[in-house]
Amino acid sequence: MNKIKRTVTILMLAAIIAALAGCGGPKEESSSGGGSDKPITIALSPWPGWFFWYLVEEKGFFEKHDVNVKLEWFPVYSDSLQALATGKVDANSQTLSDTLAPVSKGIGLKAVLVNDNSFGGDAIVSKPEFSSIADLKGKTIATELGTVDHLLLLTALDKNGLKESDVNYVNMTVNDAGPAFISGKTDASVLWEPFQTTAVKEGKGKVLFSSKDTPGLIPDLLVFRDSVIKDRPADIQKVVDAWFDALDYFQDHQDEAIELMAKHAETSPEDFKLGLDSIKLFTVEDNINAFGKRDDYTSLRYTAEKTADFLKNLDMVDDIDDFDAILDSQFIEATAKR
Repeated sequence: MNKIKRTVTILMLAAIIAALAGCGGPKEESSSGGGSDKPITIALSPWPGWFFWYLVEEKGFFEKHDVNVKLEWFPVYSDSLQALATGKVDANSQTLSDTLAPVSKGIGLKAVLVNDNSFGGDAIVSKPEFSSIADLKGKTIATELGTVDHLLLLTALDKNGLKESDVNYVNMTVNDAGPAFISGKTDASVLWEPFQTTAVKEGKGKVLFSSKDTPGLIPDLLVFRDSVIKDRPADIQKVVDAWFDALDYFQDHQDEAIELMAKHAETSPEDFKLGLDSIKLFTVEDNINAFGKRDDYTSLRYTAEKTADFLKNLDMVDDIDDFDAILDSQFIEATAKR
């Protein structure tokens, strides 16, 4: 199960972007070039929703839509971010938060599809004696600085009238924060699956707050380089349509599909299903709603603005002048009309 969660590493991405800037920035050429005979390369890494790309591939939905696609597997999520930023792949499966740093450095990227949202897969797990987030005032809480789980913590504190300074915050990777909670070294830790379930079971913990309580806060996206969108919009449309064909197939053949994806995740179908239960897969209608403008986390634009503020306060992104430029809804809108 450890292999079916993306590892969000904004700090590492910041270092990547800094290195790129020192080298004069990334090249703008896509790996596809100008020729549509070359495959569109889509990177993916460990996260339940992104294993659906293998379902798209193996059930022939790319062929059905006559689009040449090559899936590029990255066991380490940050490597996929670097590959997109440097133009080694045409698209990547990544979070909205991890899209903001390269965009703020002038790298042209656009989100064209919401694969899913974390829906309980990220959570604040506390000792059983605490009944609310407010009870954590003055207590020790661990999670990794700059990650979406850090953002989840700050959101939960804010919703309960607290600031980070009201708790004893400890910067710790999720791999360490889970065991620290289980061993009693923290009063609470912000964790994702499978560490969350392990902490609840082995550490006798309880979930006080999760991504279920903040719908839209942690969206997982398909992000393309601007140059590919400009050169190959018809192929991108076919990729988006193939994705939704796979989601339809999943609804009618769940056991078969889960077994296929679990094989790629190198885990059991039972454990893979646990991962799927912690996300909300997005339909076409969900995507249309997400690309709409509203002042809440169900809107990608609002989420991008709030996440950028969070990251800027940590000196992890520069100013972003136009958040609408990051979001390209044309492909979803075309799919919705069919």
